[in-house]
Amino acid sequence: MVLKEISMGALRLSREETRFELRFESLRDATNACSFPCDEAGHVDMDDMAEGTLNCYLFARAVIGHEFARPRVCLVAAA
Repeated sequence: MVLKEISMGALRLSREETRFELRFESLRDATNACSFPCDEAGHVDMDDMAEGTLNCYLFARAVIGHEFARPRVCLVAAA
């Protein structure tokens, strides 16, 4: 899969072939990042997350500016 940062309206693909992730890049280690499924606006469905995934998501949000950069919405497309 290939991750691409998107801007609103830049790509038009059918819903069946698109998937988005909210990606938190580490401020300390360029190889460390967290990503979570979301819609094209960056909204995640916290009710649908497993407890461990939800805890990681909430942690990443809580430490923006300390451990992680502000999240980006990324398009995940098949290579």
